[in-house]
Amino acid sequence: MGPTETTDMQPRTPTLLVGLAVVAGGCTVGPDYKRPVVNVPDAYRALPADQADSTDLASFGDQKWWEAFQDETLQLLIRTALEQNYDVRIAAVRILQAGAQLGITRADQFPTVTAGATTLNERIPRTLAQPAVNTSVSQVSLSVGWELDFWGKFRRATESARANLLANEWARQAVISTLVSDVASAYFQLRELDLELEVSRQTLASRRDSLRLTQVLADAGATALLDVRQAEQLVFGAAASIPALEERIEEQENFISTLLGNNPQPVPRGRSLTEQPHAPEVPAGLPSALLERRPDIRQTEQQLVAVTATIGVAKADYFPQISLTGIGGFQSSALTTLFSGPAGLWTLGAHAAQPVFQAGRLRNRVKFAEAQQQEAALVYQRTVQQAFREVSDALVAHRKSQESRLQQEQLARAAEDATRLSNMRYKGGATSYLEVLDSDTRRFVAQLNLAQARLNELQSMVRIYRALGGGWQ
Repeated sequence: MGPTETTDMQPRTPTLLVGLAVVAGGCTVGPDYKRPVVNVPDAYRALPADQADSTDLASFGDQKWWEAFQDETLQLLIRTALEQNYDVRIAAVRILQAGAQLGITRADQFPTVTAGATTLNERIPRTLAQPAVNTSVSQVSLSVGWELDFWGKFRRATESARANLLANEWARQAVISTLVSDVASAYFQLRELDLELEVSRQTLASRRDSLRLTQVLADAGATALLDVRQAEQLVFGAAASIPALEERIEEQENFISTLLGNNPQPVPRGRSLTEQPHAPEVPAGLPSALLERRPDIRQTEQQLVAVTATIGVAKADYFPQISLTGIGGFQSSALTTLFSGPAGLWTLGAHAAQPVFQAGRLRNRVKFAEAQQQEAALVYQRTVQQAFREVSDALVAHRKSQESRLQQEQLARAAEDATRLSNMRYKGGATSYLEVLDSDTRRFVAQLNLAQARLNELQSMVRIYRALGGGWQ
């Protein structure tokens, strides 16, 4: 090839590469993502009538967690948990892993460039035919390889990796939402146990006073020894409940410490169970907004996006794979002339490979990716349906727990008054101590049940907040 022909070919090479790059970005096989159709109800079941008819109510799930839970000590515990909890930290590291994987996958869309340098010194020993010879060759080169993404295989793979990154980010938000609710629920449980312990200790002190009075009356012959034994039963029953409650309290503190990322230790207290602020009604908002608010729904949707993109990756293998390679550099036997004109070298090449026979491997890869996409779509739809159920369950639990707590308050007041009247009747000699024993036992049980009813109401509020997707904002 003469000098003129060489000059004509040089400007055509970059033009060809640019043209191939443009074509490479113009085609992407495989389906684009479309959100599956889900059956969204007009309103949540178990909503109060005034909320069921409204379409513009804000949702309790939109509130920040420090607005939903206003106990200052509880807020401190939640902040500590968000900073130190191992599940949150593991979820954050998984986001870093997914981000790195996205960078690895995205790099396949671009050329790879490798620089190299070689020096070779060789001595050929003397023979009968020729004397000893010393040779030296030095070479520096720059090589480029690029598999053109004609069919969008690498772009679909990048799309899948990006969706996996978003799925991991939503998974972290789901962990945060769960953690906030778990800490609040565990704290309320701890305060309920504290209330039970307080009731037990007060009851024990009252029963000991009653026992002393009964003992005095028995010593004076004004009552029978049986009344003393019955009074002792009340004292021993209240005393026996205290160690069990103290054990449960310490176990609950250990559980909360674990949620906070700490070793087992005492947990600070704030407001008592009866002082915890909470609204009598909890607005649920529009069901359609739940699809955007619940992090687990967003996570499963991004997982569906990821597997949808893998269909395009699998389909791209049906088509030819085209690669460009190029090497340029200098080679010389002397370092002084390494970068001179005659030492220059270059090579350009293109390679195309078309699958011809793979015994159904490519077809089954596509079928496998399509089946994965169908499964992910069903998982998404199931997650949405389960979310609607959880909200409805939490709403009915909250309403019924309120009704139960109101009835339990009346029962506790009635039991308290019955105990007071029984003691008056016993002191007046109008009844036996058996009536006092029965009334006092009923009062004690009623007070403990009232504490449990108050806990159930608070935990139902936490349950609604979690079901509505609150806590991660």
